[in-house]
Amino acid sequence: MSDSELENIYTEHLEEDIVLQLSKKNNISLEKAMQIYYQSKLANWIHSGEFGVQYLDSAVLVELLEKEN
Repeated sequence: MSDSELENIYTEHLEEDIVLQLSKKNNISLEKAMQIYYQSKLANWIHSGEFGVQYLDSAVLVELLEKEN
């Protein structure tokens, strides 16, 4: 498995964790949590590797996301 494939798998799991935590923490549906996440700057930063945020813990990223909205 290549480095880029591993990075993609890691990112997918990170995004799943963010959406799940956002949903539970705010008592919203997974669909709403997905909408909030995928329309955020954070999602763009994670996908582009900007600022290295993709290596932060998902709980920290959820806090950043909540501050953004």
